Amino acid sequence: MLIKLLTLALLTVLLSAASAERLGTVSTKFRVLGPNDKIIIEAFDDPAVAGVTCYLSRAKTGGMSGAVGLAEDTSDASIACRQTGPVNLPEDISNKSRDGEEVFKQRTSILFKTMQVVRFYDASRNSLIYLTYSDKLVDGSPKNSITAVPLYQPTDTAP
Repeated sequence: MLIKLLTLALLTVLLSAASAERLGTVSTKFRVLGPNDKIIIEAFDDPAVAGVTCYLSRAKTGGMSGAVGLAEDTSDASIACRQTGPVNLPEDISNKSRDGEEVFKQRTSILFKTMQVVRFYDASRNSLIYLTYSDKLVDGSPKNSITAVPLYQPTDTAP
């Protein structure tokens, strides 16, 4: 039973990593055995709002436990989202019924810890707000990062 649970957890980790495009890494701590600790830079598109891309940097623990997927990554992450194309905001987002919706999730330990990105809509400023944070089954982390994407509507300025 334990082997099945570990196999399922490992598959979940591998599948969740496929949802973002890795853009680059930098080493932050040398490890004699196994890979170094790193900061990973990834990009993902908001699945419900075409034209918005988020860039995420997060810590990745190396060493022998990191090499086999058993290390727990720290809760350190940063996010920046930008309008990268035309945006047509769905009605259920603009009426705030999908506030707090998860748009990205990445496992940061074999079983109990995840890093998430959730979206909110600020109607008075016509902006999308993205928040990244970590949670854990028993104790989450208050570390978080936030970014805003103003949704400018082009105006016809022709005479």
